[in-house]
Amino acid sequence: MKPFLHVYALRLRHSWKFILLAAVLATAGAALCQKYDLLRMSDAELGAYDQGLTFFTRGHPRSKDVVIVGIDDKTLQGIRDNETYVRNYGVYPYSRNLWARVFEHLVDEGARAIVFDGVMDERGTDESNDLALAQVLEERGIPLTLGFSINAGQPALPQVEPVNRLAHAPPPPAPGVRPAAGSEGGEDFTEFAETEGPPPLTPEEVARALAFPVHHPGLTLPSLEQKPGDTGARLMRHPVPPLPALVRATPGFGLVVQEEDEDGRLRRTRFAYSDGANTYATLSLAAVADLLGAERVELMPGKLKLGSRELPINPDGSAELDFGGSWKDRFEALSVYAVLEDWARRQEHQRQGTPYVPVIPADTFRGKVVLVGGLSVGTSDVKSTPFQSDAPGLVKHAVMLESLLSGGFITQAPFWASLLLTFCVALFSVALITLVRVPMLELAWPLLLFFGFFLVTGLFLEHGRVHLLNAMPVYAGELAALSAVAFNHVFANRERERLRLAFNRFLDKTLVDQLVEQQKVPSLEGETREITAFFSDIRGFSSFSERFKDDPKALAALLNRYLTRVSSVLMRHGACLDKYIGDAVVCLFGAPLNMPDHAVLACHAALAVRDEVEALRAELKKEGLPDVYTRIGLNSAEMFVGNFGSEHLLDYTAIGDGMNLAARLEGANKAYDTTIMIGPRTYAMAREHIEARELDRVRVAGKEEVVTVYELLARAGALPAAKRATVERYQRALALYREARFEEAARVLKEALAADPDEGPSRALLARCERYALNPPALPFDGVVSLEK
Repeated sequence: MKPFLHVYALRLRHSWKFILLAAVLATAGAALCQKYDLLRMSDAELGAYDQGLTFFTRGHPRSKDVVIVGIDDKTLQGIRDNETYVRNYGVYPYSRNLWARVFEHLVDEGARAIVFDGVMDERGTDESNDLALAQVLEERGIPLTLGFSINAGQPALPQVEPVNRLAHAPPPPAPGVRPAAGSEGGEDFTEFAETEGPPPLTPEEVARALAFPVHHPGLTLPSLEQKPGDTGARLMRHPVPPLPALVRATPGFGLVVQEEDEDGRLRRTRFAYSDGANTYATLSLAAVADLLGAERVELMPGKLKLGSRELPINPDGSAELDFGGSWKDRFEALSVYAVLEDWARRQEHQRQGTPYVPVIPADTFRGKVVLVGGLSVGTSDVKSTPFQSDAPGLVKHAVMLESLLSGGFITQAPFWASLLLTFCVALFSVALITLVRVPMLELAWPLLLFFGFFLVTGLFLEHGRVHLLNAMPVYAGELAALSAVAFNHVFANRERERLRLAFNRFLDKTLVDQLVEQQKVPSLEGETREITAFFSDIRGFSSFSERFKDDPKALAALLNRYLTRVSSVLMRHGACLDKYIGDAVVCLFGAPLNMPDHAVLACHAALAVRDEVEALRAELKKEGLPDVYTRIGLNSAEMFVGNFGSEHLLDYTAIGDGMNLAARLEGANKAYDTTIMIGPRTYAMAREHIEARELDRVRVAGKEEVVTVYELLARAGALPAAKRATVERYQRALALYREARFEEAARVLKEALAADPDEGPSRALLARCERYALNPPALPFDGVVSLEK
């Protein structure tokens, strides 16, 4: 396993219980906020949904099924400026004969069906205009679905067995209507003679016209009960009957009801409602059911069925509206005034036989469902959608018609799926922060979580038309991340104190601070890394201590003085004190603090210790105290470092052959009368920063491996010229020695000793050359020396 993966595995082993608990608690907290709308969760959810909808779902192709004909500003102004139109239709709200002309012309232009987003439940000032509309609907068989409203003060309708009238034979003509031909203002308007009028409607007749057969197994339809916030009282609202003539003449009716969310925006529909006695389909649903010839609406958890067409919806019988962008981009919209002008030109053409130049291109309405309603702010039908704060109210019906005919709705993912996703987000968040432990990630993750989950839920909206709850997982992720940050800081503070207590005695304070800030706790199990081991010992300590056999306290004081001076120098150079073995000092460079230049630091530290000991020796000599001549061994190698010991006592140290060789090199100084001996890896890593010479190739005690050893002399560039000349002579003599040219090597060594009588390595090699000159070694000669302990 790679080292960083091993670290994560150890962290997971120590913190998995916390990770799991934090994820569960964060999920539970977010779910409670979702259920009880704590921390304004509903506002956050709606806001996130709107952002995802507007960012990811815009750009739907222009509708091929639905065309809007609206009362826009052009209509209001155009009719107002036309005396003939004002005389015939009045000003807004227009008399019903205007709609007779519009509906008739739309059918003549090939409209598949007409959906009127409005109600006609109040008698006009001229009842003949109302009858004119009814007559046109009957005689032309106009496929109209008309809206009806509800009111709390309206009497309840009796319970009836609803039947979709458009799926059956058309109703008989309304009695009492007698058309009389005539003309007014140069246009062909039908006038009605005064009659006694149609017989009054019975409540049962109204109920059968307005109620719609809705089969809803497993669902409770939303009630038409008035919201408590509206008036403070809970009252059931009942349908307001349209004009009697229209009840008998209009083939279909649909409920026009406000379905805004609490913030006033249109986002979803419930399709059908109940007043406790009958069921009523919303305007768009009733219209499409008629178009598809469905005898009833089948509304089930997760499914809406209209005849042979089946659409997925939410389990509660609702669905989110797929607006698909700005309504102006989604739907073709024409003015009622343009339709009226087009009708008038056709009438003129029929009377006078003049060329007919249509206002609206041919086939604009052919095969389309035409939605008629208010577009201008002046019609007081302005609603807010996720895409627009001042959209006309009929946009909702247009989107529903499109979705029911050829598209689909946005459905909410099952709550269990959102809950599972919430748990996964919380678990990932707390695991990520807890295991990685990078401060920048702790700061960046909440922001990354928000944008990342926004992207995920947006892609579900765009490609799957599925609404995943956004706020609940993000809340859980943020809460989980916050708990992980708190855990990390508590854990980090605890670990900092533990590290300080564990290493303050062994490392310089600044190095302890660096170790703490590395945020990597030395592993109890240990780790393999390349380090440099340092061993030092006082020459002849046994005889040294004999002088204090009657005064051990003085011995302890002197030894403490020596160890303090040496240890201080080592710690200033980055050493980690491993242990004291009597007078011996053992330390590590490169652990627990990672030091790429550990070999260089160890060499410089050894030279500094040599200088410090020389100063101490001078002080002790003046005080009449024993000498503390010190030998040092350094070796660099991959070693296993960590806390070793028992449950009762742990020690941070290193083990391995590299450690043993460092100890052997310290002892090998005796054979060459040197102070600091270093191993080959140490020399290779530090050679650019030190002055050193190759001493020999040796086989140390207890090992068969041949090792090239070096004497550390000074920092780079600090070797005196005289010493450098001595070193050069030694190197020449060593080369002759390895060629078995012992007499020649001896002459060179004698020259070196003549210049520097205290040159220990030259003296040791000279003795060996003279011995081999008298008693030559067996051939082939390898020049390797086996050293005793």
